[in-house]
Amino acid sequence: MNILVTGCCGFIGANFVRLVLKERPDWHISNLDLLTYAGNRENLRGVENNQHYKFFQGNITDENAVQKAADLLPNGKPDAIVHFAAESHVDNSIKNPGVFVRTNVEGTMTLLKFAQEQKIRHLQVSTDEVYGSLGETGFFTEDTPLAPNSPYSASKASADLLVRAWHETYKLDTVITRCSNNYGPYQFPEKLIPLAVTNLIRDKKIPVYGKGLNIRDWLHTEDHCRGILLALEKGVAGRVYNIGGNNEWKNIDIARELVKIMGFDESKIEFVTDRLGHDLRYAIDATRIRTELGWSPKYTFATGLPETVKWYKENEVWWKPLIK
Repeated sequence: MNILVTGCCGFIGANFVRLVLKERPDWHISNLDLLTYAGNRENLRGVENNQHYKFFQGNITDENAVQKAADLLPNGKPDAIVHFAAESHVDNSIKNPGVFVRTNVEGTMTLLKFAQEQKIRHLQVSTDEVYGSLGETGFFTEDTPLAPNSPYSASKASADLLVRAWHETYKLDTVITRCSNNYGPYQFPEKLIPLAVTNLIRDKKIPVYGKGLNIRDWLHTEDHCRGILLALEKGVAGRVYNIGGNNEWKNIDIARELVKIMGFDESKIEFVTDRLGHDLRYAIDATRIRTELGWSPKYTFATGLPETVKWYKENEVWWKPLIK
């Protein structure tokens, strides 16, 4: 396949590129990325000389940039779009929601129009945050109504609805994946796990919102990327596939686990003012992708979390330039 992939210089996109080049060595990838603050070409420095990988710096809202990125593929023709590119940090969306609407909504529409013209599959990489917040019980299924609570999740939900509309109205071949919280190598150090690890390495404390009781379902990024690849190759047109780790942890327990792994005590944890509109709990029911496509996670937190800590310890040259 020839695939146009957006946002490959970000955390999940970079891991997806590495997985595809390893598992599908005859595929060709063109990466369209604007290189905003969380887009880092160092994430893919090791594959830049691979003849099956090309990079084009541009904005997904720009039709000419989309076409130029597609032109880098053999015959200038992608077989599918895999759309990762997004503004993704909730706190930033609260401060500046307009950027999120432009990138996440308008950018998605530009890509859908291109996919429609080319008559190719569009795979939308979304998030469980579009479902809103859960109480102490229950799980998000693909039929859970969308109820986003932050400007970020609202922009992602809006993009998902555009994808649905293009499938229903124009009969475009679309697939949407919605994942739980990812962790693993190359995650920008503003997120909880890499922020905690890099702070501890620098003998700083881990900031935990509120009382740390918010619950997230954690999924290793490689497991997520394998799910996306399956959905791209085998997903039913028009379907949504939830991808979750069945691995729920309170934020405070994540912090406690990390200080233990790194040889500190809980004096390294500090509670900070809670985030506005902070959703209490996310939990994914991934039955559909498990039963229909045969996906299952390979990582457990018992192996994946220490491995991730080790990666950040061994790759200070990658993350230190990203710390303000």
